[in-house]
Amino acid sequence: MQVLVRDNNIDQALKVLKKKMQREGVFREMRQRKAYEKPSEKRAREKAEAVRRTRKAARKAAQREGLIPGPKKKPRPVGGARSPRFGAGAPSAGGAAPATGGFDRT
Repeated sequence: MQVLVRDNNIDQALKVLKKKMQREGVFREMRQRKAYEKPSEKRAREKAEAVRRTRKAARKAAQREGLIPGPKKKPRPVGGARSPRFGAGAPSAGGAAPATGGFDRT
């Protein structure tokens, strides 16, 4: 795994590295390997994970088919209100955030 450090910004590079490790499942694997897992516990865990994956896939397929409603969307702030995630240092576009582009997680 490789992360580029730009302008000696170690904090940003660490943030990117942690996100990559989270996506790869490194932290989950480390936690599992801390202690011995009995074969019966491993089978039960793997079966539960498979059931969870199957249910999630069925739920997503039903949402695509329109059989069940999709997840509720979070309401967007009205006016010039900004998300606390971006802080006061973020440049302002002179009003509400644009409808397209950006980093929306919808």
